[in-house]
Amino acid sequence: MEEIYAISLFLFVLFLLLGTGVWVGIALMGVAWVGMELFTSRPVGDTMITTIWASSSSWTLTALPLFIWMGEILFRTRLSEDMFRGLSPWLARLPGGLVHTNIVGCTVFAAVSGSSAATLTTVGKMSIPELRARDYPERIVIGTLAGAATLGLMIPPSLALIVYGVTVNESITQLFFAGVFPGLCLALMFMGYVAVYSKLSSSWNPKQETGMSFADKVKNSRFLIPVLLLIFVVIGSMYAGYATATEAAAIGVIGSLVLAAGQGSLNWGTFSESLMGATRTSAMIALILAGAAFLKLAMGFTGLPRALADGIATMELSRFELLMILMVFYIILGMFLDGISSVVLTMAVVEPMVREAGIDLIWFGIFVVVVVEMAQITPPIGFNLFVLQGMTEHEMGYITRAAFPMFMIMVLMCFVLIWFPGIAMWLPDNMRQAP
Repeated sequence: MEEIYAISLFLFVLFLLLGTGVWVGIALMGVAWVGMELFTSRPVGDTMITTIWASSSSWTLTALPLFIWMGEILFRTRLSEDMFRGLSPWLARLPGGLVHTNIVGCTVFAAVSGSSAATLTTVGKMSIPELRARDYPERIVIGTLAGAATLGLMIPPSLALIVYGVTVNESITQLFFAGVFPGLCLALMFMGYVAVYSKLSSSWNPKQETGMSFADKVKNSRFLIPVLLLIFVVIGSMYAGYATATEAAAIGVIGSLVLAAGQGSLNWGTFSESLMGATRTSAMIALILAGAAFLKLAMGFTGLPRALADGIATMELSRFELLMILMVFYIILGMFLDGISSVVLTMAVVEPMVREAGIDLIWFGIFVVVVVEMAQITPPIGFNLFVLQGMTEHEMGYITRAAFPMFMIMVLMCFVLIWFPGIAMWLPDNMRQAP
């Protein structure tokens, strides 16, 4: 009974603060403060200051602003134009045609950005006009872009995985490699859907592309070489054991500055805009993490997470049943919160349950990220939907219906991860250790 009272109080205070427009990080601190005052005798102020400082001074966390800055720099280059010119000759002849540039372009940019919104904006501003000019069905253009842009949360360097790793104290590098194959698998599932849709849809009648010789295709591919080289250096340095996630992020920033300078898009204006954009995003996420760390500590003092974990254990749920409950829980939560907030808000309670069930936390991080990816395209607070609405001027209902098949593919991906956990765990289990 006491646990029910505590849960009700925590939820009431949380939704009260969020409903009044208080920032998520401050709301988490407020909930933790109330819990500490009511359920413990410890000095709240001292505990809060110590916890916030410890979470903010984490060396692991330094990878976050660096990867964000790398994405901000590349967001301001001609990367989207170069990607379209490099990819379109190779993808035009596939079933589904140039719609695949949405998916492959998002996959490539996700590997240098880590942000779903940046991926969507960068690829969409180039692909939408090009695909419209070629008479591709509007719904499939918008739907694939909304779904594929969520790969920014999965494919390293993923901001969501960095936040998850810091929250549960797991290796960021191992989480990054755990996300590689699931991210690529999800991209292939999106492409498979496009191929099938193109064969079955009666509205599929795009303009045919003019043929291009193999030599011309190779010549156009030179536009992709710089960004692919940057991906190889950043990811390869971690896999080979020559760099930690933070060091690889620093390499990525230097590489993105060189790439922007080589394109002629680096000037004082774009440099300062990228730096300020990265600062704003990093400060927002750091505040959320600080609030989450304080809430996690407060929850631990109240004994609520352990009591819930013990309660779940007495229910004797199978591993599959627990994962299904958590999947539905995160889908519902994602309708009202963004992915990163959903992760940090719940880990204080969910982590003990997962450990109690014997689920690997690296694997579970990938599972959670797939589920919170859905939050980007679920109304009423799906951020990708709002970005697409601004870019296309379609009604929210139209965009939501267009993105629904991508949502169902992500649900299928959750089951694929459960049935074949090796998809996520093979790379982390075989990665080389630093010399």
